[in-house]
Amino acid sequence: MKQTTLIKTADIAKKWYVVDATDAILGRLSTQVATVLRGKHKPDFTPHINNGDHVIIINAEKVVLTGKKEADKNYYHHSMYPGGLKSRNVKTQRQLFPERIIERAVRLMLPKNTQGANQYRALHVYAGSEHPHQAQNPEVLVINSRKGDK
Repeated sequence: MKQTTLIKTADIAKKWYVVDATDAILGRLSTQVATVLRGKHKPDFTPHINNGDHVIIINAEKVVLTGKKEADKNYYHHSMYPGGLKSRNVKTQRQLFPERIIERAVRLMLPKNTQGANQYRALHVYAGSEHPHQAQNPEVLVINSRKGDK
């Protein structure tokens, strides 16, 4: 009889990574961050276990969108009242809440279930270069999403 080892959530060591979003392209940054949050970068990836790591993103206001998306891309939300559809373009969103641009892009790349919600909680986005997670000793995660990278 073959014996298998079970992975328990208590046995999973979660690392902390810090990512600088300065001049990073939004879509490329988001996909690589979502991969780390899900744990797909680890050799022991299991879809039904949350073995992803924590990611801290700094300088969220300096993320870049290609093309004319700065003026043309809209974010919609509804107040749940008749005629309550509201929209905001990226330029306005960047002035009001620059963190939400990255948060939304990453959240929509995660699974739409409880597992995805738990993985999303491991994302920490800050508009400036300072963050309150120094005690976790985050490692620098290099994201290949700068302009001109191959």
